[in-house]
Amino acid sequence: MPRKRRNRAEGADLRSESSKRIKLVVGKTQSQSQSQPHGPQPEETARGAPAAGRMPNKLRKYWDQRFDYFSRFDEGIQIDNEGWYSVTPEAIAEHTARRIAQLHNDHSSKEEGYGRICVVDAFCGVGGNTIKFAEWCEHVIAIDVDAGRLAMARNNAEVYGVADRIEFVLGDFYELAPTLKADVVFLSPPWGGPEYQKARVFDLDSLPIRTGQQWVDRARLISDNVVCFLPRNCRPEDLAALAPTLPCDIEMNRINGFLKAVSVYFGQVATFGSIDPRPAGF
Repeated sequence: MPRKRRNRAEGADLRSESSKRIKLVVGKTQSQSQSQPHGPQPEETARGAPAAGRMPNKLRKYWDQRFDYFSRFDEGIQIDNEGWYSVTPEAIAEHTARRIAQLHNDHSSKEEGYGRICVVDAFCGVGGNTIKFAEWCEHVIAIDVDAGRLAMARNNAEVYGVADRIEFVLGDFYELAPTLKADVVFLSPPWGGPEYQKARVFDLDSLPIRTGQQWVDRARLISDNVVCFLPRNCRPEDLAALAPTLPCDIEMNRINGFLKAVSVYFGQVATFGSIDPRPAGF
């Protein structure tokens, strides 16, 4: 059973340009909560992660934020170059997992907030979200097309002591979706690297491989409870249009006051931890 954990994400109202109500999620990170640095210094390294001195300059800023991504970074976390800019900050990942865990919550559990549900992490990468889902939900199906990255996710889950609750699957989520059964699907498809930040408005049709609509439609073969983690410069109306007949709630995810991304909740999960969810058929 997972340890009872303190929620590090808080919600506050924010009104978008389109006047839809969305939620601002503020995460308190490791760098805020600790006055002294801990773990490996630049000349040291976690297993599988290059020391700061050997990292490309464009990745150095991610090294400085390493404990925001994995609070247990210095205990053997493995991460590759793509993982540095793809992994979800831990405070946001935990908030998402706790919110999802409210679906079909087993109140007989001694662990408050522990949900007896199965979550598909369709693009697990090095495991940031997968780990938090495993801490708060009964079973996780973690999928990735890259064998090396999937091995890193397994290693990192072992560091956090939750690997026994995760089924690691090497494959293409789009191809696997018709064969999967789960309560919730979490989508964090590739954004195309940091280049997405250059666009004033991110076009969901410009996602690499497939469009946002294609990914959401595929996820709904499994469940209408779909959560998408997408670039911060997406338009709220475009996000809501991905599943117009379903309840929808949009969160703006901030860390240390900086807008990192948006999370979009569809289906029943849109009604948990939400301020003003859109009713079905809006």
